[in-house]
Amino acid sequence: MKKLFKTTLFAAVLFAASSAFAQTNQDTTLGQKVGSTAKKGWKATKKTASKVGNKTAEVASKGASAVADKKYDGKVGPQGQTIYIDKNSAYYYVNKKGHHVYVPKAQLVDKPAN
Repeated sequence: MKKLFKTTLFAAVLFAASSAFAQTNQDTTLGQKVGSTAKKGWKATKKTASKVGNKTAEVASKGASAVADKKYDGKVGPQGQTIYIDKNSAYYYVNKKGHHVYVPKAQLVDKPAN
């Protein structure tokens, strides 16, 4: 019985000591570091690809507007954008994402003299 008690007591002390000396801080592993770096790289790539896509759409839309629609020379948009007139006599400009933004004639301003 003494031998069983000693063994049980030894196991209990060993268990208590192992939990006391265990590391409490969370070290990052190589996999965690690679994962976080990959996420940062993906976000940067996604952001850059979005910028490139928007600029491509803007240039393509402006080119198509210059060919297909008439340019309004005397007026510009609210922030100085080039104004185009489509086949339905509607006024619009092309924004930074390549979308046509239709503007009422009252919002057009005179083109500044250079």
